[in-house]
Amino acid sequence: MVFNSLTFLVFFALVLVLHRLPFPWTAKKFNLLVASYVFYAAWNPPFILLLWASTVVDWYIARGIYASRDKSRAVRRSWLVVSVAVNIGFIGFFKYGEFLLQNWQALMQSVGVVWVAPEWDIVLPVGISFYTFVTLSYTLDVYLGRSKPIGKFLDYALFVTFFPHLVAGPIVRPTQLVPQFETPKQASRDAMLWGLGLIVLGLFEKVVLADGGLANAADKVFAATEPVGFVDAWLGTLAFSGQIFCDFAGYSTIAVGTALCLGFGLPDNFRMPYAAIGFSDFWRRWHISLSTWLRDYLYIPLGGNRGTELRTYVNLMLTMLLGGLWHGASWTFVAWGGLHGLYLAGERWVRAKTGVTGDPAGLPNRLALALLTYALVNVTWVFFRAESFGGAARILEGMAGLAPEAKPILATMFVVKVAAIVTAIVVTQWLMRNRSLEDLVARTPWWVTAVVCAAMLFAVTITQGSGQAFIYFQF
Repeated sequence: MVFNSLTFLVFFALVLVLHRLPFPWTAKKFNLLVASYVFYAAWNPPFILLLWASTVVDWYIARGIYASRDKSRAVRRSWLVVSVAVNIGFIGFFKYGEFLLQNWQALMQSVGVVWVAPEWDIVLPVGISFYTFVTLSYTLDVYLGRSKPIGKFLDYALFVTFFPHLVAGPIVRPTQLVPQFETPKQASRDAMLWGLGLIVLGLFEKVVLADGGLANAADKVFAATEPVGFVDAWLGTLAFSGQIFCDFAGYSTIAVGTALCLGFGLPDNFRMPYAAIGFSDFWRRWHISLSTWLRDYLYIPLGGNRGTELRTYVNLMLTMLLGGLWHGASWTFVAWGGLHGLYLAGERWVRAKTGVTGDPAGLPNRLALALLTYALVNVTWVFFRAESFGGAARILEGMAGLAPEAKPILATMFVVKVAAIVTAIVVTQWLMRNRSLEDLVARTPWWVTAVVCAAMLFAVTITQGSGQAFIYFQF
């Protein structure tokens, strides 16, 4: 069940009605829990068992960690090891099993051993990378003393499975959501209108911009098997950069809006990332819940920037390489993460040498650095989107102008459409770089906001699409 479907529209309407009926608060939370399981089971009902296993295991492990807080560190660590082993084991088997087998086969063949990997027909459970990180954050926070075990299993289970964030984030922390379950919640009139407005905006980003405006151009370029020209390579990559932003930010916006209609708040996951000045700024704005998760539970435990400068660079690279691998079982994702690690390390080195810690002075300098950041981020998107290193090399060669004899791929219609949409996205994000949507709406006459929302809803309604799933569902 995807947000951009009529099935979800009916499902959400029923959930909303039930949530606003005069039931006891515990009954309403139970209704939300059941609805969340129904939402997840719509993809593949048997995988509910996997979700239950992750939920129950970390519930008991967190209590075991807290109960042993006065005992030796080894005892508490043994509890944590079980949690990490179970959750990473689930991800490793379902998400990376085939990848590991293929690489083992390649390794054996490289030393002259003929071994054929068995056929892998295991279905990847949707959202497994997200909800396992949610449950892991719970046990890690209890282990690190940042929070106590949740008192009620119902609250904990709802925290893990709450359907707006379940399959593609944001990756919520216990302290961000569980306290909201303690007292009855119901959206006010203003909150309901704001939530519905966010849903319309998210659908517009996904259906109209990502699927209707940009996906076809990106697919055509990245599916090419012949050399790709300069214009096609750049436009195809720019189309994908816009597509993945509108797709993922659209999902997150719908998730926040859906939760708000029910009376709950979820954290923002995007803050105008294509207006970033530098790469540390980019990661403060892109997929914020993942970047902060990696910072708090991987980069800092590795030592962060507390050791030598070399050690800091190693910690950055390890964090970004693993962050890349989190996105998918392919070396191209590792390369994507590695490039971002190199960017972050290079930026840190330059800042250390120049002593410049903030944004450069002067609007032209800030614009130039923002455009450079955006261009280099687009280079990384090539590895994220390409199916292989050969495909990535073909696009990069075109972007570098090394395929002058390449035949055109994109028709004029696609060129104009992609250029217009991407330009609008980048300019809008730059203008909104230090502003919030709430601030913009507050300064805009209500009737203008209503007209814009109606226009977006109309565009969503008339856009012909295939109801594509969100890109991040595969992760």
